[in-house]
Amino acid sequence: MSEEGDARRSARPPGRAAHGAGEDRVVSPVAEGEEQAIEAALRPKRLDEFVGQQRVREQLSLVLQSAVRRGRTPDHIMLSGGPGLGKTTLSMIIAAELGRPLRISSGPAIERAGDLAAVLSTLSEGEVLFVDEIHRMARPAEEMLYVAMEDFRVDVVVGKGPGATAIPLDIAPFTLVGATTRAGLLPAPLRDRFGFVAHMDFYEPAELEVIVERSARLLRVDIHDDAATEISGRSRGTPRIANRLLRRVRDFAEVRADGVITRELARAALTLYEVDERGLDRLDRAVLNALMHTFGGGPVGLSTLAVSVGEEPETVEVVAEPFLVRQGLLARTPRGRVATRAAWEHAGLAPPPPPPTTGTLFGVGDEGSE
Repeated sequence: MSEEGDARRSARPPGRAAHGAGEDRVVSPVAEGEEQAIEAALRPKRLDEFVGQQRVREQLSLVLQSAVRRGRTPDHIMLSGGPGLGKTTLSMIIAAELGRPLRISSGPAIERAGDLAAVLSTLSEGEVLFVDEIHRMARPAEEMLYVAMEDFRVDVVVGKGPGATAIPLDIAPFTLVGATTRAGLLPAPLRDRFGFVAHMDFYEPAELEVIVERSARLLRVDIHDDAATEISGRSRGTPRIANRLLRRVRDFAEVRADGVITRELARAALTLYEVDERGLDRLDRAVLNALMHTFGGGPVGLSTLAVSVGEEPETVEVVAEPFLVRQGLLARTPRGRVATRAAWEHAGLAPPPPPPTTGTLFGVGDEGSE
């Protein structure tokens, strides 16, 4: 596949790349449809209520408090990290901490420079503009944003062709909060204009346990401590997944039991939804099983592996592989995908003996024997 095709594919948010498994997985980090409204009710409203990301919280608190004391708008803020880690929540908290209104948009929605000019020209002084997936913004809009971020000005072009005239239009000072799941795709001129850049990491199980217990209180769900531990341990380090699993377990408890979530009940519910102890679901296990049982642990090409599990290559690469690689269960090599020793141990199997270390195996000696 060409580099251009790779760039277009990688620009899509994880979980939205392909139909089927990516959109309906209970462990998908992407929120769709009604789930976004449910998430809004569970979001913390202030920085001291936000769980996890301690270093980011402390740094952001200094930036915001300093701006408030000086009576100035804070520097533009960039939040990067995987979906479901709280970037949108933090943007809302930033506006709340500053006591300013929040305007929400997204990179794909800003297709032309005029779209961005219409948004920027209506901002009030000190308003916070949140642009999700900012790396997907159209190039003409990006170039307009450079000037807006630096000089609080947009150049509106009137007319066409040689007679076109650029009219400078001053805009109110504002704070841009950009969020991206693909920081590497941001142009350097745009990235350099953010005064504060934060990368959001995956959460520890203990942090997710606090989130699960807080969400349970808001949902008025009676949950035992060990049940919250069980759910958080299968949430793949992502608060969005933790909250979704909590709601699925709650449904199970209300229908199959008395509504109280115990550890045994949580295990039974998550087994029904095919989420194992490490957070792997049906697609993850299908990829590992094919890799180990059908191809002897690999290496095997992406397309071949995808055909063996009945999915599109893009689904396997974008939806399943990132978590498997992060868990150390799968490795991407120049020769193909390989199951690691941890994958064999997770499946309760003994790994095969290592292949002979011949020159041909490692890409040398292809010219023939000497």
